Amino acid sequence: MKIAVLIPCYNEELTVEKVVSDFKRELPEAEIYVYDNNSKDKTAELAVKAGAILRKETMQGKGNVVRTMFRDIDADCYIMVDGDDTYPAEEVHKLIAEVENGADMVIGDRLSNGTYYSENKRGFHNLGNNLVRGLINRIFDNNIQDIMTGYRAFSKRFVKTVAVLSPGFEIETELTISALVYRYHIANVPITYRDRPEGSSSKLSTFRDGFKVLVKLFDLWKDYRPLLFFAVFSLVFLVLGLIVGIPVIGEFIKTAYVSKVPSAILASSLCVLSFLSLMLGLILDHERNVERREHELDVLRWEDYNKKH
Repeated sequence: MKIAVLIPCYNEELTVEKVVSDFKRELPEAEIYVYDNNSKDKTAELAVKAGAILRKETMQGKGNVVRTMFRDIDADCYIMVDGDDTYPAEEVHKLIAEVENGADMVIGDRLSNGTYYSENKRGFHNLGNNLVRGLINRIFDNNIQDIMTGYRAFSKRFVKTVAVLSPGFEIETELTISALVYRYHIANVPITYRDRPEGSSSKLSTFRDGFKVLVKLFDLWKDYRPLLFFAVFSLVFLVLGLIVGIPVIGEFIKTAYVSKVPSAILASSLCVLSFLSLMLGLILDHERNVERREHELDVLRWEDYNKKH
């Protein structure tokens, strides 16, 4: 099995050398790539010194780096890990074993064994992780334990058949939801997490990037579960319409006359919006099902092509 270790980096001179060395020790047969994303320090120089294959990505953002990595690198198993030395290289064998057993995406789960909560010093990160995890599991009816982890393994089928569109830190959310929607085999592997060493700082902004992740989540909810998304709006419009309209209906039943004409118009408009939202959800849900079938056929065609070549 050809293994590629993919390390996206931005200003990680304090840790990148150790991360590369650790993975070279654990996976001497693997190709280790460091993708430098416009670092202003010695990240690139130290990565090469440690023995990594250096690549550059000038479009800023982790999502842009991941898209380029997936497009450029050919392997049977892909290990994606952050260059901040928070994920132990010695646990990579557990992730690889799941890919060998048929998993398409293996999630390095930091949360189940509790080390993330004890090591991570940014409380709002814990809150954000739990919020995003809860929303995704509720919307997409699953039980994934860690959505935002930067330690993952992928099969070649997943890497070469899933589109990556997110430019920044929303990428983990997009990868997870894509795997859920297109029914790829997902495995959760509990791992140990350790905080960044002193002097190293996270590039993730708690509020700015957290807001982007939530926006991306709702965008993907609209795209991938449109019936549920628009049914929520339909229900809201219907309830508001009934709240406004019931007094009007009551008055009409008693007097056969409507004195609150503006309320009647508003109630009717809200009920029409409710109906239109539901119809829009049904139409888009049909289109999504067609697209999902096309994706399944594309994956089958990709697999057939690779068997022949």
